[in-house]
Amino acid sequence: MGKASRQRRQQKEKDRQQRRAASGATTPGAASGFGPDADPRLPADGERVSIVIAEAVTAVRDGHQDAYAKALTELASERTPAWTRTVSRDVVGLLRMSVTRAWRAGWQPAELTRHVGRELSQEHVSVAADMIIGEMGEYPAVTVDQRWAAQVAAVRPSSVAAAAGGAEGTASADNGSWWGNDGDYLSAWQQRSGTVGGLRYAIATAIELFYLFQHLPVLEQLLPLPGTARVITAERAASAGTAAPAGPAGSGGRADERMLSRIRALLAKAEATEYAEEAEALSARAQELMAKYSIDQALLAAESGREVAPAGRRIAVDNPYEAPKTSLLQAVATANRCRVVWSKEVGLATVVGFEAELDAVELLFTSLLVQASAAMLYAGSRQDAYGRSRTRAFRQSFLLSYAIRIGERLSQATEHATREAAAEQEEHASGVVGAGTRSAALVPFLAARRQAVDDAVDEIFGDTLRRGRSVRATDAEGWASGRAAADLASLHNHAPVRQ
Repeated sequence: MGKASRQRRQQKEKDRQQRRAASGATTPGAASGFGPDADPRLPADGERVSIVIAEAVTAVRDGHQDAYAKALTELASERTPAWTRTVSRDVVGLLRMSVTRAWRAGWQPAELTRHVGRELSQEHVSVAADMIIGEMGEYPAVTVDQRWAAQVAAVRPSSVAAAAGGAEGTASADNGSWWGNDGDYLSAWQQRSGTVGGLRYAIATAIELFYLFQHLPVLEQLLPLPGTARVITAERAASAGTAAPAGPAGSGGRADERMLSRIRALLAKAEATEYAEEAEALSARAQELMAKYSIDQALLAAESGREVAPAGRRIAVDNPYEAPKTSLLQAVATANRCRVVWSKEVGLATVVGFEAELDAVELLFTSLLVQASAAMLYAGSRQDAYGRSRTRAFRQSFLLSYAIRIGERLSQATEHATREAAAEQEEHASGVVGAGTRSAALVPFLAARRQAVDDAVDEIFGDTLRRGRSVRATDAEGWASGRAAADLASLHNHAPVRQ
């Protein structure tokens, strides 16, 4: 490893340690500004609200239900006309501060709301979405990465207010949020959601969400934080005399997005049709376009001399059977010269590779997972030779066998696509079709890209990686059925394997 690489790795580790420290759990009475050290200028209501909120959070942490119920009852009572507004303002301030801390701990908007849904409820998700939207109002649009902004746009429907048409149209000048003043949020959220528990339930939802935010694990930073990106808009590009980027990610902009949209549409039709021959034809065409897209992007980058580097993209891997599903993702990623790091505790897998390959991995994995799940459910709906229902071991063995066989077929397809790309490159250069000599130039180039991915994994994750236990297949019939289903899948314009 060279000196520059070591320095980058040391800086990454330093940044990682700083983010861990910034995202660590805090004592509510101290770091959050509560308790006896609170600002003495606060009115009596404000000081008491801060203390009771701290008591509620502590009760959640310690599992003291009686103390928690007592704190909620006091917070939900109208001690003075300003009491409820003070409670709401303090809770919203805590939540938005926690959202900011979550960004610094590596979390992205879509990941954060998904995690809230996994751990709590949809009511908590709606509050989290509101806090994300409100917090994002603090950043000028030109300082927010377009991929980040796209996630915020996707999170927005999770806010019931946005679904009701209150997004930009009713935003207040106070903070750009649908609820206007933070002192009105809890009452407005309770009325909007129509929950039975009233204001007390709204406060409990916010307190529980705050506690979850305080205990988020640290993830690796994959996108620029809001406020730090430098987005080139069309107006700024025109004033600078340069061309604005055509798309949010990748190297080809709108043309790439059109290609990916065609692939998505073909895969969606293949998954929805009831006719096997039609699904096979649609999948074959989609895989053909996908293979061409990935290889063409790699060659274009090399020929143009553009400096491109591997990136990371997190993909959700949910239960049940998350381990064999991750094995399927690993098989797809490996065949596309990417690597996977699985964060099991949060149900996320980070795929590291070049943008074109990341697009291919995400699309192909999603489609194959749908096909595998449908085939597993069909096979599992039939009884075994002894008239018994299929077991969990059968389904896990099915998916694992499917993943391994898909990996074998994908590797073969990748080799075939590489040979074809080499032949086309050689024909372009000399007018003579010669796969053998052409492959000699392309293979080292692709090997260098694979090494760049390995280096990127090392820089992103440093010494935090550890090897996990491999999942095992324990049902022979499930294994055989999964392998047969994998043979029926259509990959990279290759027909199903005929028996």
